[in-house]
Amino acid sequence: MFIFEYHQHLIWLLIIPGLIILYFISQHYIMQQRVNLGDENLLTRLIKGEAIHRKHIKNGLIFAALLSLILASANPQWGNKKEKVIAKSSDVFIALDISQSMMAEDISPNRLERSKRLAQNLIRALKGNRLGLIYFAGNAYLQMPLSNDYSAAQLFVSSANTGQASTQGTAISEAITLATRAFEEGKANQRAMIILTDGESHDDEAVEAAANAVEIGLNIYTIGVGTTEGAFVPYRTQSGEQYKRDDQGNPVTSILNQDMIRDLAKAGNGKSYLIGEGNAIITDIKKEIDLLEKEEVEQRAFTDYNSYFQYLIAAGLLLLIAQYLIPDRKKML
Repeated sequence: MFIFEYHQHLIWLLIIPGLIILYFISQHYIMQQRVNLGDENLLTRLIKGEAIHRKHIKNGLIFAALLSLILASANPQWGNKKEKVIAKSSDVFIALDISQSMMAEDISPNRLERSKRLAQNLIRALKGNRLGLIYFAGNAYLQMPLSNDYSAAQLFVSSANTGQASTQGTAISEAITLATRAFEEGKANQRAMIILTDGESHDDEAVEAAANAVEIGLNIYTIGVGTTEGAFVPYRTQSGEQYKRDDQGNPVTSILNQDMIRDLAKAGNGKSYLIGEGNAIITDIKKEIDLLEKEEVEQRAFTDYNSYFQYLIAAGLLLLIAQYLIPDRKKML
């Protein structure tokens, strides 16, 4: 298995395309200035021995060296020893509301983006457990089944948007029912569900669904997203940004349904939170999940990784030496 130990260093790769673009812009500017100075043939005779193609090669080697050194800083590793390990974990579903009301901007930048950030932090905090994702609006659907693939979970959450919802609404009860069906057979009291929503729903079946879920050992934790003051609900059209309106043409104000958030958690034998509580939510939910009875799961894991950063450093240094040895100008006879 191939990994980068310090994958956050790969962000520096973004500077390379920028440097290449700047280089070609500068070359274009230089050539333009030469055209303005006079006849190209005359300038060529005056600047004897100039080798433009060599400059391109030398700069290309510098960019390649920079690429190698950045990759080396991330420490590429290859796992070459895979063993069976027994891990204890809980099964946890994160349910994300992607209805249009989640675009309200009563919290910055909007409800959905804040929910996604919190969900990603939860994924990081709950590593070691099997995690699944459910998205819901007018309907609920399984975005990712229970898995230990945390990178995939992060990717799915980062790309979540309201356009993925085929119908609008807040089908919390359907999301809970879907979770109960998606759990595998096993110990009932190792299960949990975390729901991020503004609760903008009069889904009378949601609380009943939460109570029924407790019977199979599912603990439900709710995170309220938004404010009681609320905000208009924006959406984009071809003519620009518009606001959702009622039948009389007035902009609709979406508010956080705190009662729904509290009632769901109470019926689901869990706890409720408000997204403004920040990191305290993650700390407390992790503590709650840790208290659940764990199931022993056999996993295959790489236990021995070899680092290969030294080869990339060597390649980078050789490339720098090579560009230094290439002369800037042709030898004149």
